[in-house]
Amino acid sequence: PSPPPSRARPPAESDYVERPTRAMVLSTSLRAAARGISTSSITAMSLPALTQAAPKPSFLSAIFGGKTTDCGPMDRPMAGVTIPAPPVAPAVAPTTQITRLANGAVIASENTMGGSMAVGMYIGAGSKNENAYTVGASHLLERMAFRATTNRSSFRVTREAEVIGANLMASASREQMAYTVDCLRSNMPEAVELLADAVMNPKLVDHEVADVAMVLMAEMADLASNPANLMMEAVHAVAYSGGLGQPLVATPVALSKFTGDLLANFVQTNYTADNVVLAASGVPHADLVAVAEPLLLQLPPGPGPGALPSQYLGGDYRVATDAPSVSIVLAFEFVGGWKDNKASTAMTVLNTLMGGGGSFSAGGPGKGMYSRLYTRVLNRHAWAQNCTAFHSVFDDTGIIGISGVADPGYAGDMVNVMAKELKAVAAGEVTAKELERAKAATISSILMNLESKAVVAEDIGRQVLTYGERKSPADFIAQVKALTLAEVSAVAAQAVTSAPTLCMVGDLTNAPRYDAVKAMF
Repeated sequence: PSPPPSRARPPAESDYVERPTRAMVLSTSLRAAARGISTSSITAMSLPALTQAAPKPSFLSAIFGGKTTDCGPMDRPMAGVTIPAPPVAPAVAPTTQITRLANGAVIASENTMGGSMAVGMYIGAGSKNENAYTVGASHLLERMAFRATTNRSSFRVTREAEVIGANLMASASREQMAYTVDCLRSNMPEAVELLADAVMNPKLVDHEVADVAMVLMAEMADLASNPANLMMEAVHAVAYSGGLGQPLVATPVALSKFTGDLLANFVQTNYTADNVVLAASGVPHADLVAVAEPLLLQLPPGPGPGALPSQYLGGDYRVATDAPSVSIVLAFEFVGGWKDNKASTAMTVLNTLMGGGGSFSAGGPGKGMYSRLYTRVLNRHAWAQNCTAFHSVFDDTGIIGISGVADPGYAGDMVNVMAKELKAVAAGEVTAKELERAKAATISSILMNLESKAVVAEDIGRQVLTYGERKSPADFIAQVKALTLAEVSAVAAQAVTSAPTLCMVGDLTNAPRYDAVKAMF
């Protein structure tokens, strides 16, 4: 007979209790080990990872191989690592050393402390050296810098700079060109050779010139859409005839005519030994000369063709637009330029004394709130959006003045305020406290800027081009401290006797006539 059917037993409560599986036992043991609780010997044998944990590989070691090293807490010195002693400060401050080569080129340097260095080649030629066929060459050469040379392709120039971690820069101005390299001082030979090759042997092939010119033309088209962007170009064009009146910013018409041969002719003509200074900061002078002298001796001797003579004239320039503001520049001639050392020092303090800036920061701490244009213009007139003293100074001449932005309909009020402030300083209406504050701010700015090796190298290069030597910061600071109120006021008083340069762009409602502005002085 068949067995009787089994009767199903009803589930007991214990059947619902989860029994530990092997995975759960392992997990429990792992958590216990993590809390520092000892486990049984059986578990330890079955889980060797609990008794001898293998370190988890880091992200980089998982990719490149190797193993992770336990360095310990960050506040505990690493075993076997010796921290080098900090460098000993020199007993005397470093001085600028100058070497003049047989062909007229100059090598100048200052061995400032630190592991980095800056070196630059400074050329005594700019837009004032251009002629009718090469107008815009300086601007285009600035953009063509550190491209293909007769010895290197553009790719190789870039690759060599990357290998030594160098930062390459170039800039053009109306009187000078600058090419600079920043890197570690241990890479000085490579940096100097790369710099000299890029400046002295540019290949300037037609297709690279055309490519850069196309990019510049697009940028100039954007700038020209708002004439206020080119105010300083207009100021120089109106203020000067001759070389300094030529545009620094290349026009689309000029760019469309450039070829590699035309640029090469400008370089060969103006980059001569008498116009070249190689300046560096952060390297021993003897080491720099040993590397740079054979390279610079290849430069052709002579001063080059020189620049077109410039004459300050002054004048009026105005463009009416639908902008919701009016931009104004009121400027005058600064006779003597940088070569008048005493007057240029007083001019620098005068510019700091006038100060100014934008209305958004008026009265804010650390924003120049004590300068005269803040306290007497921006803090008093709600329609003044910006009011700033400026200067554009060259070797033998320059322009100083005030630039500003005002609300629509306030062009006349802004010009009146500018004229009032310039006449007040020219008349000596400056307190001793204001003068001392301006002198202290000037000295502070000098010292803070010279903490940068790039600025030191530039200061050396540009001073040697202008003066034939480098005046020490201590000498300049002593001149600033010795300035009197009469000397600072005399700079402004002499300037306002020249014909004003007045430029206005924007809403010209209520804008004064040029002869009315001239009559204010």
